[in-house]
Amino acid sequence: QVQLVESGGGLVQPGGSLRLSCSASGSVFSINFIGWHRQAPGKERELVAVMHSGGSTNYADFVKGRFTISRDNAKTTVYLQMNSLKPEDTAVYYCNLGLIHSDYVHWGQGTQVTVSS
Repeated sequence: QVQLVESGGGLVQPGGSLRLSCSASGSVFSINFIGWHRQAPGKERELVAVMHSGGSTNYADFVKGRFTISRDNAKTTVYLQMNSLKPEDTAVYYCNLGLIHSDYVHWGQGTQVTVSS
């Protein structure tokens, strides 16, 4: 069993910053990737950023230069530093994780980010 718990969402003004955290616990012995997706009302869930086991990262074009994904030394907590937030960044942000030798993707419960003045 894998559990993912997100935190750090909230209400922020345009141009502000937030830092999301996702802690993974349970059977997380061989993480293949860990990252963030988001889903805005009426829209499909979309990739925001992902970090692979070797440390390489991928970002959606719409967050490049504004968001940074990182992880702790134990590699079981991943962070998403979000700067220069825009109203269109408003969404529920979900952490997800994949294990080596498994096609199953684990998801957290999501954390709401609202960017509004």
